[in-house]
This record gives sequence, structure tokens and C-alpha cells, in this order.
Amino acid sequence: MKLTEAKAQFISSWGAFGTHWGINRTMAQIHALLLISPDPLTQDDIMEELNISRGNVNMNTRDLIDWGLVDRVLIPGERKEFFTAEKDIWKVATQIIKERKKRELDPMLKLLAQLENIEEGKKDKEGRQFVDTVTGIRKFGNQADKMLEVMIKADESWFLGNLLKLFK
Repeated sequence: MKLTEAKAQFISSWGAFGTHWGINRTMAQIHALLLISPDPLTQDDIMEELNISRGNVNMNTRDLIDWGLVDRVLIPGERKEFFTAEKDIWKVATQIIKERKKRELDPMLKLLAQLENIEEGKKDKEGRQFVDTVTGIRKFGNQADKMLEVMIKADESWFLGNLLKLFK
């Protein structure tokens, strides 16, 4: 396989994977392009490489910056903005986990805590079932939250070493 084919396949596949992380395909494709680019790229570079509009590049690079996956780079003597992605995949993964946790798990846990506190019906069968279900989901979510916090704070070698111990 030639490098251009491999790059195109990587960008396309990363775009598809990105939809599973809660980001849109184009945003993930821009991220992929920046991941594999040895030098920072301009909006024009991204537009040309991915054949997308300036507005699409602008909106998605801003979102990638908000996610903490991409940074603006200032190059002395250049008027254009340049962008680069974090190349350390461990940092990328933990940043995605942090964002997904903040956007999805934290609000869900807050809602479940509120739902557990229904004022009426706790004594009847339907109310008990509701509270038991919500409580079970919240407890599971809290355990997942603790595990994700450990992973986010852990360094890569410690985490992978302990993960491998689980499979021995």
C-alpha cells in the first residue's frame, strides 16, 4: 500500500471511529489529518486535503480545540493560523475520556441522583421498582466514574501494567 492510500484510509477510518466517541465524522477526519501531519497545517491545507469548506474546517477545528485535542500554533512571520494535534495517543485517549465523562456521565449521574429522591410512591411496588432501578444504574455509573478518574490520573505505563495483570 502506498503512503497516500494509507493516509486516506487512516483519515477515513478515524472519521468513522470518531462517531463512536461522540464527535462528528468531519471533526474526526480533521483530527486524523492533524495527527499524521508532521508539521502544523493551516485551514487552507485542511480544506484542500479533505475537500471540505472553510466554514466546516473553522467550526470543527474550534470544536477540536474545545475538546483539548488540537492547538493553535503561532509561527513567527506567518499571518495564517496553524493547527496541530496532540501526538501522544495516551493523552488523546484520556482527553476524549475526560470530555465524554464531562458531557455524558456527569450529567447522567446528577439526573439519577435527583430521580432517586421521588417523594411519593416509594412504598408501593411501582415506586420501589423505579427507585431500585435508578439506584442500581447510579451505583454502576459511580463505579464507572471512579474507574475513569483512575485512568485519567494514571500514567500510561502504570495503567497498562495493571490492566495486563487482570488478564494473567
